Amino acid sequence: SAAVAGRNSLMPAAQLEIHFLPTDKPMAWPEPVTLRGRHATLEPLTREHGDALSEATKDGELWKLWYTSVPKPEGMMVEIDRRLDLQAAGSMLPFAVLDADGVAVGMTTFMNIDAANKRVEIGSTWYARRVQRTALNTECKFMLMQHAFETLGCIAVEYRTSFFNQKSRRAIERLGAKLDGVLRNHQHHTDGSLRDTCVYSIIQSEWPTVKTHLTFQLEGCPDDFNC
Repeated sequence: SAAVAGRNSLMPAAQLEIHFLPTDKPMAWPEPVTLRGRHATLEPLTREHGDALSEATKDGELWKLWYTSVPKPEGMMVEIDRRLDLQAAGSMLPFAVLDADGVAVGMTTFMNIDAANKRVEIGSTWYARRVQRTALNTECKFMLMQHAFETLGCIAVEYRTSFFNQKSRRAIERLGAKLDGVLRNHQHHTDGSLRDTCVYSIIQSEWPTVKTHLTFQLEGCPDDFNC
């Protein structure tokens, strides 16, 4: 079965279609959901997205960025399966990112899910070069945070990125997220070098102001403008 949420007064483009899990299984939190906007659609990731996502990652050869973890085209199905396995374990809710024409151009997730405390991280995100620095990313983040705070009742939404990923850090800061701190020697990059991780968050009480900020940006943002 499916339910469609009412249209948001500030952001009419964001509509939610919630796909409930079978009733004979424990209820997951958060449940799979499709989020639709003017510039983008986020839909539950499946193996059927594999071919389109393999093509998308070729746009910019994104796997060559040493401080990111974007899969190579030939490794896309393995990455999709990894994300679906984490979903089955209850720690991730993965999405395929579709552009306004319905073409898969990237991936994103709710990850490090803390159902007990109602916290999620928005991460493991990448986009084809042609849609980077466009309204698509801003709208995706808007829809995910709107769902997290207004539907799931989250107390905080977290973002993490490599200290050296300056483009990602600037994009997170433009959303209105605040730097919580830096985790030194937190992980390894894909090339084996040590990663310092910058941790950002937006908390529940900040969401109304952040929502107003992002709505203002998106209402006056052409499809190809850096919002």
